[in-house]
Amino acid sequence: MSKQKDGFWSTPLTSSAIKTSEVKLPEMVIGYFLGPFGALLSSGIFTSMLQKYLNEVLGLDNSFLTVLPLVSTIFIVIANLVVGQLIERTRVLAGKARPWILLSALTLSVASVLMFVVPFDDPTMKMVWIAIAYNLYYSVAYPIYNTANSTMIPVSTRDSEKRGALASFTNIAGLAVMGAGSMVFPILAGNLLGNDQSMWLLVMAAVAVFTALTAYLQFKFTRERVTEEDLGSGASAAAQPKTASIGQQLHAVTSEKWWWIIIIFYLLFQWSGAIKNGSMTQFCEWVVDSSGMPGGWGAVQSLLSLLGAVPMAVAAVFVVPLANKFGKAKITGVGMLVGAVGGVIAGLFPTDMVIVAVGVALKCLGSAPACYLILAMLADVIDHIEFKNGIRTDGLTMSIYSSLMVAASPIGTAILNGLLTASGFDQTIEYGAGVQSAAAQNALTVSYIWIETACYALCGVLIFLFTVERNLKAEQEAIAQRKK
Repeated sequence: MSKQKDGFWSTPLTSSAIKTSEVKLPEMVIGYFLGPFGALLSSGIFTSMLQKYLNEVLGLDNSFLTVLPLVSTIFIVIANLVVGQLIERTRVLAGKARPWILLSALTLSVASVLMFVVPFDDPTMKMVWIAIAYNLYYSVAYPIYNTANSTMIPVSTRDSEKRGALASFTNIAGLAVMGAGSMVFPILAGNLLGNDQSMWLLVMAAVAVFTALTAYLQFKFTRERVTEEDLGSGASAAAQPKTASIGQQLHAVTSEKWWWIIIIFYLLFQWSGAIKNGSMTQFCEWVVDSSGMPGGWGAVQSLLSLLGAVPMAVAAVFVVPLANKFGKAKITGVGMLVGAVGGVIAGLFPTDMVIVAVGVALKCLGSAPACYLILAMLADVIDHIEFKNGIRTDGLTMSIYSSLMVAASPIGTAILNGLLTASGFDQTIEYGAGVQSAAAQNALTVSYIWIETACYALCGVLIFLFTVERNLKAEQEAIAQRKK
C-alpha cells in the first residue's frame, strides 16, 4: 500500500476518529477492547466448539479432522510470515497495521461463516468445502487480523505506561472472547442448537455481522502515533525509513537465545492450551459426572469456564505490580508451577466435578502471569535485539507470534483427533444415550488436563532461564543515546 493512496484514507469513513496526541479512554475501550473482542469472537467459539460441530453436527470423520489441521498449518505459518512483512512495508496515512484491520472487517466476517453454510450432502464434497472454508479462515482472514492487531501495541504510542494499559485491554478482550466461547456458547449449543446445522448457521451469521462492525470500530478508534513520526508531514514514500530485509531480521532473532526461550515457552503454553480448549466440550460431556447438574454437560462446561475466568480476572490486579517488583520472568515461572499443581489435582480425580473445578481454578490462576506478560516479555526481547543489531524486528517477531497462536488451534485439533481415533471414540453416540469406552475417556482426560499440566511444568523451569530484564534499562538508554 503506497503513499499515493492517502486520499482514500482521508475520507470520513476511513480517517481516524482519534485526534488527540495522547491515548485516552475511548481509544482504550473501543479500539483495544471492543474491537478485538468482536473480531476474535468467532475464534473463541471455534476453539471450544468447532471440534464438536465438525465431528458431531456435520459427521466428519476423525481421520479427516486429524489431517486437515496438520496440512493447513503449513499455509498458516506462511500466511503469517507474509502478512508480517506486508505490514512492515505498508506506508499510508492510516499507518501500517490499521489498513489491514479495516480489511479484516470483511475477511474475518465472511470466512467465519463459510464453515456453517456447507451446501452439500455428499460426504466427499462436504470435506472439500470444509477444507477450503477452514483455510480461508485460519490461513487468510485470521493471520491478517491477528498480526495487525498484535502490531498495534508498539506503534500506538511511545508512552510506556499507556502501552501497558493498551496491552492489558487487548489481553482482557482475548480472555473475554475465550470466556464467551467456553461459557456462554456451550449453554446455547446444549439447549438450542443441538445438531441442527441451520441453527448453527443462523447464530454464526449474527456473530459475523458483529465481527464486521467491531473490527471497523477498532480501525476508526485507533491511531498509530509512532508510525506517524516515521511518515512525517508530507514526506514521500521514498523518503521513509527503510525496513530491514527479512534475512537481516531472521539472523537477528535466531541468533538470540532469549528470543528462542520466549518463543519455545509460548509454543508450549499456547499449543497445550489449544488441546485443552478443543477437548473441553467432550471432556465435560463424557468424563465429568454431571448427573447432579441441571443443564447437563453445557452447564458443567460453563461452570469450569467461570471458575477458570474468575481467578484470572482477580490476578489482573496483582500481576503487573508483582512483576514490577520481582521481575516478569520470575512471576511467570512461579505461576506456571502453581498451574501444574492445579493440573495434577484435577487429573487425579477427573470424574469429580468439584475437585476438577478446584484444580482448573488453580491452574488458570497460575497461567495468568503468562497471559498478561507474554507481549511485554516479547517487547523486552525486541528492544534487546535492537540494542545488539541496530534494527527492529517487530514485524517478523509478531508474525511468528501470530503463527504460533493461530496454528495452535489446528495443531491442537489434529492431536486431539489423533488421540480420539486411537482410543476408539464413538462419535455416533448421542449425549445421554450411552457412554464412551474407558480408553476414550482416558484420551479426553489426557487432552484436557495432563498435556497442559506437563507443559506448564516445563514452561515453569524454562522461563527462569529468561534473564533479559537484568540489563534492559541500560540497553534502552543506550538505544535512546544512539537515536539522539
